[in-house]
Amino acid sequence: MKTGGKIITAIAALLIIGLAAWFYIKFYFTFGEGVKAGELNQIVYKGWIWKTYEGRLIQTGFKGAKGGGALQSNEFNFSVKKKAVADSLMRCSGKQVELHYREYNGALPWRGMQRYIVDSIVSVTPATPSTTIPIVPVPDAEYPDPEYF
Repeated sequence: MKTGGKIITAIAALLIIGLAAWFYIKFYFTFGEGVKAGELNQIVYKGWIWKTYEGRLIQTGFKGAKGGGALQSNEFNFSVKKKAVADSLMRCSGKQVELHYREYNGALPWRGMQRYIVDSIVSVTPATPSTTIPIVPVPDAEYPDPEYF
């Protein structure tokens, strides 16, 4: 009888330790960290129960050989825990920013809606003006305008 109780206690303790280790690795272990750069699209304070700061960074680039070299944009969605960092980002909308972030394996509702948590701003520069492509009218194939050519 005493041996059976010890076995059940040991199994329960191992399960609790295993569950705690899984919870730590899933939600608190920093899986990766780095810097992302791009144009800050938005930063908002939202949530149903826990209000958190959520942001979006637009990164432009070129697709690889599969995409035919077309211009693409990637979105980097992130959360911000620190109010001071979020307040600074709110004044940087539309600017080119470099953000330091930490990546976790899972999101916690009180930490933010994303797995990527921005903890500091590396740099802020004014946005580069986009290259505008002039729209050139195409002459009608049947009746070309001689003054156009």
